[in-house]
Amino acid sequence: MRVFEIMTEGVQTVPPTMPAADAWELMRRKRIHHLVVTRDEDVVGILSDRDTGSGVGADVRAGHTVADLMTSQVVTVLADDTIRALANLMRGRTIGCAPVVEGKRLVGIVTVSDLLRLLGRGIERPAKPSRPKATHRVPHRKGRRAGGSW
Repeated sequence: MRVFEIMTEGVQTVPPTMPAADAWELMRRKRIHHLVVTRDEDVVGILSDRDTGSGVGADVRAGHTVADLMTSQVVTVLADDTIRALANLMRGRTIGCAPVVEGKRLVGIVTVSDLLRLLGRGIERPAKPSRPKATHRVPHRKGRRAGGSW
């Protein structure tokens, strides 16, 4: 399974100059936990709900811009990468999301919630058929063993 099969398209982006309080309000209104920070068309950072102090972080956001609070070391993935590689990358780096890019163009985002939704849904391929139950008994034949009698 590939990243493009589970990614969310239409990613919410913000500029690094946006006030942090406005960015947090946008996340609250849209009920999302990550914003991709872009300058022109380049991905320059990720702003998470945690970065902004969540619901009790008014002091954290006060007087700051998105650029002040964002994570600038962005880990991106390609749409054709495997889900396994993505999950291992996110687990290994302890990150909650990964923007999906084609070249430098942002095409989607995958979050931990997307991976959990996939896990909860299960793999959509048929399970290996189980062995049918025996519905009748077959008597064993009595016979001679090789090399002599019983």
